[in-house]
Amino acid sequence: MPLPTDHLDAVARTVHEALRGWAAAHGQHDIPAWDEAPDWMHASTRESVRHALEHHAPNGRTQHDQWLAQKVRDGWTYGPVKDAAAKTHPLMVPYDDLPEWERRKDALINALAHALA
Repeated sequence: MPLPTDHLDAVARTVHEALRGWAAAHGQHDIPAWDEAPDWMHASTRESVRHALEHHAPNGRTQHDQWLAQKVRDGWTYGPVKDAAAKTHPLMVPYDDLPEWERRKDALINALAHALA
């Protein structure tokens, strides 16, 4: 059963802020707070939460695959620098090529979504 929209938004906001903190702890400071984040970022987080709830997995592989497919669908490509205007992202690589902290971030999405739903 899907989450009601207001509950999905609350879970997505919490997941976003947790991931923002996780990324900052690993030197990635380009994720804005939820209230300053663009609509595309809100939609991406909501989609990731929905996916996590529908496809629970013990690691973040399926979560990364979902994110990667979402980015490709939305016109993003691999690039050495994350650039929303150019739609490039350095983490658009296979799961096994991700840094360990990023793989843990994908697993964190699953854990938080399930804990908060």
